[in-house]
Amino acid sequence: MRKTALEPVDVDVVFYISGRDAAKETLDSLSETIYELLIKIYPTKAVDDFQIQRKAATVQFVGSGLSVDIVPVIEDEARPNYGWQYDVNDGTKMQTCAPCQIQFVRDRKNQDSDFRTLVRLAKKWRNYAELKPLKSFTIELIAAHVLATEGKAGSVEQRFRDFLQYIARSGLNDRISFPENTLPLGVFADPVVIIDPVYSLNNVASRISEAERVQIVAAAQEAWETATFASVEDDNAVWKELFGPGFKVED
Repeated sequence: MRKTALEPVDVDVVFYISGRDAAKETLDSLSETIYELLIKIYPTKAVDDFQIQRKAATVQFVGSGLSVDIVPVIEDEARPNYGWQYDVNDGTKMQTCAPCQIQFVRDRKNQDSDFRTLVRLAKKWRNYAELKPLKSFTIELIAAHVLATEGKAGSVEQRFRDFLQYIARSGLNDRISFPENTLPLGVFADPVVIIDPVYSLNNVASRISEAERVQIVAAAQEAWETATFASVEDDNAVWKELFGPGFKVED
């Protein structure tokens, strides 16, 4: 997928760092380490060709517009593939397993041949509606929950409407967890609770505020109404109200 004004393409790159003490390191110290390593990786590249932000650990390639978020993780030597990730907002750390999260999504794709398409549609809607608090992994987890509760029967159009309807109907007030979760589950007071399937003490949606929850739910309700009308009328022009003027339908 290429980046356009309406279709931003952002990439997350996870760096596992060994030999560091999670109790002593901070996001700033890890980001500084990544910053220095990136400078060494591109010794012949002009600094003007990319912008590196120490605090946010983000690389912005000026020519292509590609934004790469660098996610430093201190390796947990006691648990393969697990490590400590630091929150970019408040600096707190939580345990995570990036390969396990990737496998979780891969399992849903293997279970449902349309899962990838549904997630892409949801992300296109999110981007066009400018719902930045609705992160990509959160979308994947909501889609996985809808798959588990609603099944995979029906057209892609119907199932995308089911995705929107779930958000609108539930108000994102229901706690979401998965069969992969191990007990005990975390107890959270956040407005939206979607428990990380690979680490039950982590709420993937913890950054969504109450105001943002209300915004996302309202947008989903409006989008569901628009998608329903577009399906009934079989009108591609109406679908563009959800996905942007560049949206095309293939036979």
